[in-house]
Amino acid sequence: MSKFIDPNILGKLGTLSQSEADSYPFGIVKVDESGKILLYNKYESELANVPIQTAVGKNFFTEVAICTNNRIFYGRFKEGMISGDLDIAFNYVFTYKMKPTNVVIHLYHDKGTNTSWIFVKLR
Repeated sequence: MSKFIDPNILGKLGTLSQSEADSYPFGIVKVDESGKILLYNKYESELANVPIQTAVGKNFFTEVAICTNNRIFYGRFKEGMISGDLDIAFNYVFTYKMKPTNVVIHLYHDKGTNTSWIFVKLR
């Protein structure tokens, strides 16, 4: 499974603005350690059909993308938060409030800025 995130983007995560995040051709979701959404980009908003202002402040796993609240997705996120090492990519199918949509997920924790990210790309 290849990670599709350019290393240049990973170096900018600490200062990534909403407009910069909106310019990328994949979903970018910044979450806190519990999964509360801090940043939600335009691509992800359009893919999930969830307005940005509706998503920010809600829990990604339990309120916005409920189909991710399982061992495969949220479990991996929690394990990464506990171990302090989160950098994993896997195929997934989104099914909540949408037709089944095949995506590649990349969960990432940036140790330098202590921020956590969910990247989503159609496959």
